[in-house]
Amino acid sequence: METVVNIQQLQTYYNGKKVFVTGHTGFKGAWLTAILQTLGATVRGYALSPEYKNGLYDLLQFQELHSGGCIADIRNREKLLQEILAFNPDFIFHLAAQPLVRRSYAIPAETFEVNAVGTANLLEALIRLPGKCTTVAVTTDKVYENKEQHILYNEGDRLGGYDPYSASKACTELVVSSFRNSFFNSSSYAVHQKTVVSARAGNVIGGGDWSEDRIVPDIVRSLQQHKTIAVRNPLAVRPWQHVLEPLTGYLLLGGLLHNQPGHYSPAYNFGPLPGDHLAVKDLVTLAVKAWGKGNWADASDSNQPHEATLLQLDISLAMRELNWQPKLSAAEAINWTLDWYKQPLEHQAEFTFQQIKNYLAI
Repeated sequence: METVVNIQQLQTYYNGKKVFVTGHTGFKGAWLTAILQTLGATVRGYALSPEYKNGLYDLLQFQELHSGGCIADIRNREKLLQEILAFNPDFIFHLAAQPLVRRSYAIPAETFEVNAVGTANLLEALIRLPGKCTTVAVTTDKVYENKEQHILYNEGDRLGGYDPYSASKACTELVVSSFRNSFFNSSSYAVHQKTVVSARAGNVIGGGDWSEDRIVPDIVRSLQQHKTIAVRNPLAVRPWQHVLEPLTGYLLLGGLLHNQPGHYSPAYNFGPLPGDHLAVKDLVTLAVKAWGKGNWADASDSNQPHEATLLQLDISLAMRELNWQPKLSAAEAINWTLDWYKQPLEHQAEFTFQQIKNYLAI
């Protein structure tokens, strides 16, 4: 199947358009903003300040970001409404979230508030927005009721979530569904002109992520410090993918919906091909090989918070309805990621845009 995710196709959707991105200071949000700028879009960001130094947002600086972006909390309903109405976007990509499983055990109520209520705040603002707007609400592969079995979860499977993060994202899906049915129903599209869809991605990796308790930042920090990599769950299987895979999928989805509202499904999975799900130990081994040296050790702890050990996604709906498919294997995604971290600090911003161009040219 020939993919349509290339720069020419995406430019037809976003060049000259206004795009509101929540969570633009985060790992995925900064990559998305960089892609949108490559496509010629005018971007307005809304997010908290970056959590760590030398992350992608700080490196890229985004001089062209509309009015410098807005540093604010997604839970501030009035501020969020004000920003959306003032910008009057053609598209909204909602990525703002508390995105970490282990952190959700420390701040469970806040995780639900940010992820579920924050999404409700955004969609309530969308009700007030005049004119046409397409919204992609990003959740996670962890929204499904995970049975820890060798099955591929599809968009119609039961939602659930063991840990607070996963459950909060399942709640987010219910919020999106409720607003879609209640306020943005396709039967009355001619009146409201709004389309809302959710996108569920696998475990994303790529340059510029320095979050706590994420495997790739943990790997890179250990390698840079010549330390043994401590691996908490070496046998856990995940749908690893390079960050550019789901982000270009979101953009393709948004563009198609904007041109043909009502013609697509309410939710899509974005992940690797069925035979390309790797265990954590395999990811770490490939990362060490890509780096050129290093070693790792099993740091499993029976007292650590519960995390899923087996999770696999069915991406056939996105392949069939969107003509989307991953371009990079899991091994290639790891190589692309480690290549980014090998770059000197002063070259990482330029290398980010080069990887975007290289990916869109595949």
